Amino acid sequence: MKTLKLGASLLILFSLLVTQCQEAEAQVCKPSGNIRGRKPPPGQCNTQNDSDCCVQGKLYPIYRCSPSVSGQTKAVLTLNSFQDGGDGGGPSECDNKYHPDDTPVVALSTGWYNRGSRCHNYITISANRRSVKAMVVDECDSTIGCDGDHDYQPPCANNIVDASKAVWEALGVTHDNWGELDITWSDA
Repeated sequence: MKTLKLGASLLILFSLLVTQCQEAEAQVCKPSGNIRGRKPPPGQCNTQNDSDCCVQGKLYPIYRCSPSVSGQTKAVLTLNSFQDGGDGGGPSECDNKYHPDDTPVVALSTGWYNRGSRCHNYITISANRRSVKAMVVDECDSTIGCDGDHDYQPPCANNIVDASKAVWEALGVTHDNWGELDITWSDA
């Protein structure tokens, strides 16, 4: 009988610890505030790859952090063109250059970009029972947006891996399903 009570007590204690850890992890990265959207000047928001344009007066959350990185960090893969004239806006943060769509490159949300500490490092992206290595060349800015430097697009969420077409192709995602995809990633 004592063993049964001890086992039940340990199970309850374990359940409480897991719940508290999950709550603490969920609270690690909360919005840092909001920015108010501004209407883009005519023809100034590139909607290539179904990119959103800022809406006048809409509040957009900003983040200075991203979820913790692990061996299998959950994220949302989005599509971006890092080419000159693409929906990525200006040149990449890491090297002030543009990158062709057929090169596997990514931008990471602000917290994961970590002030450029991952610049020119590779990450491994997994989805669709496949994996691909891609080089980090840019920040998907989670702290600002709705301006010319960000192609009048809203700030990124805090869990984004913004990828070139080459990444989507390597993962075997059919073109009609390009846009957003749940993935995991890790430092390569």
